[in-house]
Amino acid sequence: MKITIAQLNNTVGDIDGNIAKAKEIIASEESKSSDLIVFSELFISGYPPEDLVLKASFLDACLKGLEEIVQYTKDLNIGIIIGVPLKEGDKIFNSAALIDKGKIIGISKKKSLPNYSVFDEKRVFDQGESSQTFNFRGIKIGIPICEDIWKSDVCGQLKSDGADIIITPNGSPYDRYKRNLRIETAIQRVKENNLPLVYVNQVGGQDELVFDGSSFVINSDQSLFLKSSSWAEEIISIDFDVKNGFNKKNDESLMNIKNKDELEDIYSALVLGLRDYVIKNNFPGVILGLSGGIDSALCAAISVDALGSEKVKCFMLPFKYTSKQSFIDATECAKNLDIELGSLDIEKSFNSLESVLIPFFNNLPKDVTEENLQSRIRGTLLMALSNKVGNMVVTTGNKSEVSVGYSTLYGDMNGGYNPIKDIYKTEVYALSKWRNSSKSSNCLGPSGEVIPISIIEKEPTAELREDQKDQDSLPPYDKLDDILECLIDYEMSILEIINRGHEKSLVKKIENLLYISEYKRRQSAPGVKVSQKNFGRDRRYPITNLFRDKN
Repeated sequence: MKITIAQLNNTVGDIDGNIAKAKEIIASEESKSSDLIVFSELFISGYPPEDLVLKASFLDACLKGLEEIVQYTKDLNIGIIIGVPLKEGDKIFNSAALIDKGKIIGISKKKSLPNYSVFDEKRVFDQGESSQTFNFRGIKIGIPICEDIWKSDVCGQLKSDGADIIITPNGSPYDRYKRNLRIETAIQRVKENNLPLVYVNQVGGQDELVFDGSSFVINSDQSLFLKSSSWAEEIISIDFDVKNGFNKKNDESLMNIKNKDELEDIYSALVLGLRDYVIKNNFPGVILGLSGGIDSALCAAISVDALGSEKVKCFMLPFKYTSKQSFIDATECAKNLDIELGSLDIEKSFNSLESVLIPFFNNLPKDVTEENLQSRIRGTLLMALSNKVGNMVVTTGNKSEVSVGYSTLYGDMNGGYNPIKDIYKTEVYALSKWRNSSKSSNCLGPSGEVIPISIIEKEPTAELREDQKDQDSLPPYDKLDDILECLIDYEMSILEIINRGHEKSLVKKIENLLYISEYKRRQSAPGVKVSQKNFGRDRRYPITNLFRDKN
């Protein structure tokens, strides 16, 4: 049997587009004598469809899409495994249909519904009943769906039902810890059941989630036979027979895909997440403020790598506290990235607003109010440019700032998407250095140094007052980020963090800043998830929250 892995970038809700994409692959692979094409989880609807599946008209459209695929294959000598949400009575199932020559010969229903981290499937789907195998041209196929292979019972039942092979469609989003874990989990299922396994994952961005692809095949001896590319669509065909497993004569290059390092993976995720958010939501391009600081410089590089320099426009928004070096750095960065850099001086706007407010400030001393006013003027101007030309504003606050509230609501938080929302400040530096020396295959920008070294080396500052430095009110970022990662990603207690060598007073301060800033994060733009726990889908803390760890 010749099996084709269809690792594709589909779109949630674009049923017609997803069907058209499937048809194109079916026609192409049928002409190459493929026996079975495997698409990813819920391919017809897109994954994750969330509450769309509670809408009757959406489910009807998905069913019609499935019927269209069935009819399309009626006169073709090819089989299909394709994911689709299906309603039976008052129940809705995350399903995968096995089709052969225009007939549905089996429907697999997802049994293990994930309800943790970014997943909320028990909210919208019903649990499938006992898994079963399906006879496809003399070969018994078990089709567990994504989470089903993370527990031993489903694959064990398929083995008992006489399965010759496990083929699993997946919608497994990327995070920095997951890729090897997927393979390790699949190998464990193969070891338990002595069955070969084909793992097909989708690729592409969907709001905060990004899918890396990285499909793979494991032989019954637990050897990794094939691993597909990451961060790109790929169609791979492999030969299988029950007695000998996967044919060893396949292209060796497919079996030895170079493992990417962690920084390349993270950067690729940021690029793909932003690209698909912009393209799938029909924005013509993006706008961002380029301050001369490292966060906006990295975001500019990601934007160019995602969309190309012609679709990125940057603006400096200087004030009296903007240093000469910032002008130099922003100009050089724009030149390196081959992007247009405009300038909008905010002094007149600030003075005008301040004059309106002064009578109501009752001679109170200047404080963070005036600093935030600068930021909000900048945010208003960027949003006005966005409204006029349709380009989306990219916001540039890193996870360290977003965590402790060092970002201004309706100011530098303005925007449609934040590519570094889940990136700590120390990681911003690491990614910037990496991008200057490397370039992923999915990047459209220039090679070489794109972020000036002077930006990377200078002390970080928001430049909202004279001689301001981030370290005036925050600890060094390596210390801050370690505390934040303990609090956010690992939910560690204050005592556990203190035992790592941090001062109790500092840890308590950071904990308090984290909690009181929740209201800001609820109003922030979405951004790519790369960590174990991002703000938004992962971490759902109450805004009104008086709990503090008493250790």
